[in-house]
Amino acid sequence: MPLSPVSLLIALGALVGHVYLFRRLVWNLTPRRAPRLIAALALGVMTLVLVSRRALQRMLPEAPGDVVELVSYSWMGLALCLVLALAGLDAGRAVLAVGRRLRSGAPRASVPASSSVPSVDVERRRFLSRATAGGALALGGGLAGYGSWRAFTAPEVTELVVRIPRLPRALEGLSIVQLTDVHVGPFIQRRFLDELVRRANALKPDLVAITGDLVDGSVPRLGGFVAALGNLQARYGTFFVTGNHDYASGANAWVAYLHSMGITSLRNRHVRIGDAGGAFDLVGVDDWHGGRRLGQKGYDLEQALAGRDPERAAVLLAHRPANFKVAAERGVDLQVSGHTHGGQLFPMTALIRLQWEHSAGHYRHGDSHLYVSRGCGFWGPPMRLGSPPELVKLVLTA
Repeated sequence: MPLSPVSLLIALGALVGHVYLFRRLVWNLTPRRAPRLIAALALGVMTLVLVSRRALQRMLPEAPGDVVELVSYSWMGLALCLVLALAGLDAGRAVLAVGRRLRSGAPRASVPASSSVPSVDVERRRFLSRATAGGALALGGGLAGYGSWRAFTAPEVTELVVRIPRLPRALEGLSIVQLTDVHVGPFIQRRFLDELVRRANALKPDLVAITGDLVDGSVPRLGGFVAALGNLQARYGTFFVTGNHDYASGANAWVAYLHSMGITSLRNRHVRIGDAGGAFDLVGVDDWHGGRRLGQKGYDLEQALAGRDPERAAVLLAHRPANFKVAAERGVDLQVSGHTHGGQLFPMTALIRLQWEHSAGHYRHGDSHLYVSRGCGFWGPPMRLGSPPELVKLVLTA
C-alpha cells in the first residue's frame, strides 16, 4: 500500500531529524566507533518504527500494538524537542558568528604555513560541541517535560457569548459545552476522562456536544474508559458526531455503545431542542473524509438539514471546520467544530493556518458563527506546545 502524504512527511521528517541528532549529539562528541555504531542502530530502529507504526499495529495484537504506540509517539515528541532545541542553539551560534565577523570588518589575513598557530582549535571546537549538546539536552528535555505536563493537565476553559438573532427568548442564555478530540487510547484513559467530566459538569451546561475523534481503539478495549461520559449532566442531554479517528476505530460500534449510555449520535440528521415555548434545531453530520475512506457515506449536510423549518435557528455539530461558509449560506447560525488541535505542537501551531482557513477560535461569515476548538486531548506525541487544550462553553443569546 502506498504511503499517504502525511506518512511520507513523517518518514522524511524522522529520517532527517535522526540524522541531525546523530550528527550533533553523537558524531561531534565522540570519535569512538562503538558508541557511534550503537547510536546509529538505535536511531535507525526508531526511524523504522515511526515509519511502519501503523503497519505494526495492524499486525500485532492490541496490547503489543499499544506498546508500539506509546514508545514511538513518546520518542517522536522527545526527538522533536531535541531537534528544536539544537536548531535554536545552532541558529544562535550562527547569528553570533556573523555578528562577530561584521564587527571585525575585513576577513582575517591568512596565516603563513610556517606559523606555529594551529589552523583549527580542536579542543575549543570540542568544548563548544559538548556545551551545545548539553544545553540542547537540558532545553529539549525541559520542553518535552512542559509539553507533556500541559497535555495531561486540565484543559483551559474558553467561554464565549454567541449572538443568534433567531434564538427564541425562552432559550436566552442556553449554554453548550463542547468536548472534542479527546483521543481516548493508550495515553488518555479513565482518570483523564473522569476529571474532564467533572470540569464539564461544573460549567452547568444545558447541552453537551462531543464533536468527534473521541477514541483511538475498539469498544472492547476502551469502553471502560469512555463509560465515564455517562456521568455528564445536561438539561437537554449529550450529543455526539463522528470524527475520522472514530471511523478508524469502528464508528457503528461506538455509536451503539454511546447510545447505551444515553448519548445521542447525530449522523446526518437534526433534532429539535426546546419545547413549545421556543426551540432550535441541533444538526449533526458525519466526518467529511473519515467515512468515505472506508467506503461509507460520510458528511451529508443536505440530508442533515432535510425537512427542518428554515425559520428556526440552527446549530451544526461537525468534526472538521470545513464547509462553514456553505453551511452558513444554508441557514446555519452556529457551527461547532474541532479536528485541527490548533496545531498542537510547534512548529505545526504556526503552519496550521496554511492548511485550514479556520484553524482555531471564533470566526464569522455574515450573521453566522464558527467556533473551532483546540481539543481536550492530543494525538500522536503526548505533548502540547503552543496550543493548550481547551474545554469550550458557548452561551447563546438573541
